[in-house]
Amino acid sequence: MSNVFNAKSLKTKGYLDLPIPKGIDLKEAILELKAKKNAVLLAHYYQTKDIQELADYLGDSLYLAKAAQRVDADIIVFAGVHFMAETAKIINPSKKVLLPDLKAGCSLADSCPPDQFAAFKAKHPGAVVVTYINCSAEIKALSDIVCTSSNAVAVIESIDPDTPIIFAPDKNLGRYLIKETGRDMILWDGACIVHEAFSFEKIVALAKQYPKAKFIAHPESESQVLEIAHYIGSTSGLLSFVQNDPADTFIVGTEAGILHEMQRVAPHKTFVPAPVEDETCACSECAFMKLNTLEKLYLCLEHEQPEILLDAQLMKQALLPIERMLALK
Repeated sequence: MSNVFNAKSLKTKGYLDLPIPKGIDLKEAILELKAKKNAVLLAHYYQTKDIQELADYLGDSLYLAKAAQRVDADIIVFAGVHFMAETAKIINPSKKVLLPDLKAGCSLADSCPPDQFAAFKAKHPGAVVVTYINCSAEIKALSDIVCTSSNAVAVIESIDPDTPIIFAPDKNLGRYLIKETGRDMILWDGACIVHEAFSFEKIVALAKQYPKAKFIAHPESESQVLEIAHYIGSTSGLLSFVQNDPADTFIVGTEAGILHEMQRVAPHKTFVPAPVEDETCACSECAFMKLNTLEKLYLCLEHEQPEILLDAQLMKQALLPIERMLALK
């Protein structure tokens, strides 16, 4: 396979569209390739169950960022979305970082174009810029500190109370943090299409069908949805809650991929995905996350493409706010 063919294929499709040997056991082949190439697989909870089960590190954004920092393998394969693979490359630049499908993007990251955000930032000189990790490397480079949904409250509370804060790109998480911390913040108008798809009315109706169920939600959800939640937390927070709470039924308001891990760690409990406004779509699933497949993962490892490549100066600038986050206790 020539490099020219690679470039054309990746530019048009975002992944390697190549034949796979007939009769191959993809899971076994992936495990063999990982061992042969000294590669590790980092996977987010929102991946398909087949990919989750192959992961060396499975977790939310904060856990995976910390894992990427300490990995000593030659290759990091990131089964997640583009900004996550970028973060791994920024944190551990000497490693080859692969993403099975370059078009595995993020609606939230896309809602914050760097040129527009730079202009927005310029209107508020003196403000500390806190960005949610769900953003591009260019946005991170414009930031003072990065946060995840797991540590966002701690990050906000670490900033001098007299210092104004710009929070981007998620306005829903920002509103939640304003309520939790009491800090007034300047919010960028961005959102995740998955977490904005949940229907307040349908969740209320579903709760009547499951009167003993607890409704749990991710803080990227809209305010009215969060107001009726028994618990609000990051992906890892939600997972911990269902393991430790005495309830046996949960309505889950986040991307549906987490249900697999919830069922694995609490097999005796019942998990019901929160309903969305448009029942004709699989809106509680992130279409970008689901672009990664076993076939693409196999080809990615076999040919060591697509690779995440970033400008050295951009990586240096984007690393500083990530390091400030990781340094927080």
